[in-house]
Amino acid sequence: MDLDSAATRAGVRHVTHETTASTNADALALARQGERGPLWVTARVQSAGRGRRGRGWVSRPGNLFATLLLVDPCPAERAPQLSFVAALAVHDAVVETAAVLGPRLALKWPNDVLCDGAKLAGILIEGEGTATMSVAVGIGVNCAHHPDGTEYPATDLAAAGAMVTTETLFRALSRTMLTRVAQWNRGDGFASICADWLARAAGLGRPIRVRLGDREIDGSFEALDVAGRLVLRRTDGAAETIAAGDVFPLVAAES
Repeated sequence: MDLDSAATRAGVRHVTHETTASTNADALALARQGERGPLWVTARVQSAGRGRRGRGWVSRPGNLFATLLLVDPCPAERAPQLSFVAALAVHDAVVETAAVLGPRLALKWPNDVLCDGAKLAGILIEGEGTATMSVAVGIGVNCAHHPDGTEYPATDLAAAGAMVTTETLFRALSRTMLTRVAQWNRGDGFASICADWLARAAGLGRPIRVRLGDREIDGSFEALDVAGRLVLRRTDGAAETIAAGDVFPLVAAES
């Protein structure tokens, strides 16, 4: 896989593996060894891929597994905003390489890209360090395969009718991510990122169910707050701000 020329000109570099445990783990290990980024780490296969909350991420050949390492990209409290930045960049790259899917794509809070309501891509942001923070922006896109029997339905580009190779998608992503990170501007441009994300949001203004660690809440997805937290208008009329949780369409949750 190769970077887009725009990324190369901007000083972005790339390390690729045939097989690795986790591109996020590799990126953070390199940061501990002094790597300053920006650096993409990609792999054809992951043996220990993971998603949010320690969930496993099925990593079959033919799908895209990529992590962008950023060192000191922003104040620590702004790092979670990179989920929205990355989701937009993935959306942009898929639209560029498979334009026919554009109207069928949506962004699911806080970190997924959907096609026809099924999960096409996921994002995992991990960071470490205090004086200087290193952030791994992990991105997995189902290009040729997707898992079956998942609680939230999944799909892939090929199943959706778009034959896009990992090489083609990564090249586009390396450029669209560069553009979206510049727009975000260490968090100073997060308002415009939020506006763009909301324009592509799944479930905005509709009934949803949010699963938290110890409970579930039903309501309507009303907005994002200034930090990117979900604002839920509960069925009792009160508003609740949610920093982390799993979102399901209410109709699907009750079917």
